[in-house]
Amino acid sequence: MLKNLFGTEKFTGWHMMGVMTLFFGTIISVNLTLAYFAAQSWTGLVVKNSYVASQHFNEDVAEKKRQAALNWREHSVYQGDTLTVTLTDQNGLPITLDSLTATLGRPAHERQNMVVVLEPVSRGQYAAKVVLGSGVWDLALTAVRDDAVLWTARHRLEGGTR
Repeated sequence: MLKNLFGTEKFTGWHMMGVMTLFFGTIISVNLTLAYFAAQSWTGLVVKNSYVASQHFNEDVAEKKRQAALNWREHSVYQGDTLTVTLTDQNGLPITLDSLTATLGRPAHERQNMVVVLEPVSRGQYAAKVVLGSGVWDLALTAVRDDAVLWTARHRLEGGTR
């Protein structure tokens, strides 16, 4: 008589229980692993309470229109370990601010987020020493003059060397 996979001549209930335990054990362990990594990654939340944020939608749109009417031009460069931002108005003249703040973070998680205050280098040009790892970074700029936020911008920036 031929022997089966388990080295015996008969396939018993214990063999079936072993097969079912291995099958469902594999599925459960894979699901638990995926759930663990999902819980450790970025939540995807942009605002804490979307209902409250929606109550300010019209004000946010009006503010974006006001900022767009300023027609400011911004040029950001990350080279070496320095982030440099140049701001000019619609006529190409440099913009002087009280402060320019950059919030840097990865698009997929919040673990490496950092806030950097850029110092004036020359009229309209601001810089700060910051070490960014390789890859893509989100850059959010906030320009302040006379204790009021005049302008904000968000875009992607390429990080350091690989």
